Amino acid sequence: METSHLPALEIATRIPRLQEALADAGVDFLLVTNLTNVRYLSGFTGSAGRLLVSDAGVVLLTDGRYGEQAEAQLAGAGVAADLEVAGDAGQRAALEARLKAGAGRRLGLESTSVTWAAQRSYAELIDPLGGEAVPTEGLVEQLRRRKDAGEVARIEAAAAIADAALAQVRSRLAEGPSEAEFGLELDTAMRRLGADDLSFETIVAAGSNGARPHHRPSSRQITAGDMVVLDFGALVDGYHSDMTRTVVVGEPTPTAARMFEVVLAAQAAGVEAVRAGALTGEVDAACRSVIAEAGWADAFVHSTGHGVGLDIHEAPWVADGKTDPLEADHVVTVEPGVYLSEHGGVRIEDSVVVTDSGCRVLTNTAKQFHV
Repeated sequence: METSHLPALEIATRIPRLQEALADAGVDFLLVTNLTNVRYLSGFTGSAGRLLVSDAGVVLLTDGRYGEQAEAQLAGAGVAADLEVAGDAGQRAALEARLKAGAGRRLGLESTSVTWAAQRSYAELIDPLGGEAVPTEGLVEQLRRRKDAGEVARIEAAAAIADAALAQVRSRLAEGPSEAEFGLELDTAMRRLGADDLSFETIVAAGSNGARPHHRPSSRQITAGDMVVLDFGALVDGYHSDMTRTVVVGEPTPTAARMFEVVLAAQAAGVEAVRAGALTGEVDAACRSVIAEAGWADAFVHSTGHGVGLDIHEAPWVADGKTDPLEADHVVTVEPGVYLSEHGGVRIEDSVVVTDSGCRVLTNTAKQFHV
C-alpha cells in the first residue's frame, strides 16, 4: 500500500532512546539480532542484518544482497549508522574490531532471539577481549510498546482494509462456501484493497469448529444455523491489524444467541476498562467477570488480548494477573470468547489505541450477529 499520505515514522528518535537504557541494563553494547527490532530501530527490512548499538555509535551489519537497500533505508529513516557489508567472516571481523575499539566489554544479547549456538559464538568473540556476553530482555520491545503517530496510522490503515474486505465478501457466507473458500475470498479482497500481506493465517471456523480458537480453515461447508468465527487482519508497511467477528448464518439457537450476547457484553466491558494507567490484568478481569457471571468461566480459555504493531502478538499482554500499566499510544486487542464444543464458539475482537481518557477503536466493522 502506498503510505506517502500517512505521517512519517519517527525512526530516527529510537536509537537515542535505546542508548539511554544501556547503562541501566548493565551493558556497554547491545547486539540487536531480532529482525523486527532491527527494522524498528533502523528502517532496514532485509532478511539478514544485525545492529551493534553503544554510546559511541551504531553499526548495521549485513551481507552483499542488501548493501544498496540498507544504505537507502538508513538514509530514508534519518538514522546515523555505519554500514558494514560483508560475508560471515567479514562481519565477524568488523564486529570484533568494534568491540575492541569501544569502551567497556559487556556485550548484551537479546535473550529471547539468540540461539545457544549463537550465544557461544558471541562469547568466543568477546571473551578474549576480557569481556562477557550477557543476556538482556525486552530493551527494544519496551520502546516498541508506545506507538508514534505514523505507527498508529499504519495500523489504522490496515484495519480499514480489513473492514472493507469483510464488507465486500460477507454476503457470500449465506451461499454455502467452505471455510477455506471463504478465507481465500477474504484474503484476496484484502490484497486487492492494498494490503501488503496478511497479518496471519485467516481463521474461518464454522459450527463446532468455532470451539477451537485457532482453527485453520477446512473443506467444511458453511451451512444454515452455523456460527462462524472470523479472525483476520491486514499488513501495511510492516504494521498489522487484528479483528474478530462472529456471525450466524440463518437463525441462531437460543444458546448461540446467549453466547453472542454475553461475549458482546464482555468485550464492551473490556474496551470500557482500557485507559492510560489501567493495568492489563484489570482489562482482562473486566471481560472475564461478565463471562463468569453467565456461568461460562471455564469456556473462556485464552487471555483477553495483546499488543499489536510490527508483530501481530507483542507486549503488553492483556491477561489474567498481569500488572503492566497501559500508557497512552499503546495499541492492544480486546478479544474475549466463549467456546462450547457442542455449540461452537463466539469471539469478538477490536484493536484499540490507548488514550489518557479511554481508548479509540481502530477496527470499525459493526458487531452484527446475522449475516
